[in-house]
Amino acid sequence: MVETYVIAEAKKKGSLGLSVMSKYLNIKSLFEVQADEERAVAMAAYQKNLFEFYGIPTPQRRKIYAEFLKAEKKTKTIDWEFLDACYADPHREFQYLAYDYLLRMQSYLVYEDLAKVEHYVLTKSWWDTIDFLTKVVGQLGLRDNRVKNLMLGWSKRDNIWIRRTAIEHQLRLKEQTDTDLLAEIIVNCLGSDEFFINKAIGWSLRDYSKTNPDWVRDFIWQHEEQMAKLSIREASKYL
Repeated sequence: MVETYVIAEAKKKGSLGLSVMSKYLNIKSLFEVQADEERAVAMAAYQKNLFEFYGIPTPQRRKIYAEFLKAEKKTKTIDWEFLDACYADPHREFQYLAYDYLLRMQSYLVYEDLAKVEHYVLTKSWWDTIDFLTKVVGQLGLRDNRVKNLMLGWSKRDNIWIRRTAIEHQLRLKEQTDTDLLAEIIVNCLGSDEFFINKAIGWSLRDYSKTNPDWVRDFIWQHEEQMAKLSIREASKYL
């Protein structure tokens, strides 16, 4: 079986011993073997038919490349060429693999790598991959203070996915949330009629309300006239 071969090769050589093309083609072979055409149609429809899918459910997909990611982590080096190959593939599962790869390798991510992450944010952009990449940015922000100013800059950009990344990058950080940064980023994005921006504002506030509901109530009170109804509704869900 292809799966046995790939896992054996990853364990024997370590991913460093496999070329970028070999890594990509091995994973591609696994995806093709386990593709489900009927499920692929449904998954594509859920994403507005913007992307092709193999039709592999998330748990099954992650199991396919679990050993590969373990081997990659041992190299202690992010293979950006492999990630570029993942983003070049038309199937969405490869972009999900890129996210799982970055999350597994996040301890080796440095500030300068955010130029590559930005490229991925701007490539085949949709809410699913953006909401994945925000976590990668947020984890780096806990280690490098320079991310703060970068996110402030992103919150003023024209591209909605760049701004959404800035808004959401502190999701689930709980007590580690920089509230001054969160407030400034959201204020920079108020007044938009873009659904994905207003949804992100509400989502980020709703998430933080689980940690500090009083802060969120106060923020809404101060900015209610500028906030979209969608943002207020989402932000108030747990208040």
